[in-house]
Amino acid sequence: MSNVLNPRGILRTVLLTAAWCALWREISAANILAGVTVAIIVQLLAPTGSGRSLGPLGAIAQIHWLVLKDLAVSTVNVTRHILTRTNSANESIIAVQLPPVSHGHLLFLVLAVTLTPGTAVVETKPALNKVYLHLLDHRQADATRAHVLELAELACRAFPFDGSQSGGHRSGTPGAASATASANRSVN
Repeated sequence: MSNVLNPRGILRTVLLTAAWCALWREISAANILAGVTVAIIVQLLAPTGSGRSLGPLGAIAQIHWLVLKDLAVSTVNVTRHILTRTNSANESIIAVQLPPVSHGHLLFLVLAVTLTPGTAVVETKPALNKVYLHLLDHRQADATRAHVLELAELACRAFPFDGSQSGGHRSGTPGAASATASANRSVN
């Protein structure tokens, strides 16, 4: 509650209340009261803290922005790649080692990466916290690894996960095709 009662919290409350009234297109006692209530609840659920921490709601907003930005930028890049006359395809499969804390967010990470044009998840190794990605342009390998790690860090902040909920780590992915398995061994 102390983050709501300090000068910055009061300023945030005023700004959020103004935004609330603007959304309703009317300044009334009921809208002001509702706006203050919503502003206080938002600040209590998403404390700003110090530094980069924006709380779970801030991290969720960052994830949304990052995925939407990726979608737009990579769509343009893939379109440019398809429409150019030269065949400069430099495809590759890369391995990305995820931090152990992101184990509970593997499905989210797979979906976020697969949603982005130009990349696709080929295989996951949950027991190893590793994903294998297909890239249209191998020159983007280091940037893609860093980006996936950034998504993992944001996912951990946005959706805190207690590993005991799922029974801990599971063993590797059963039933993988032998061709895929041998390709992955060569990438390691």
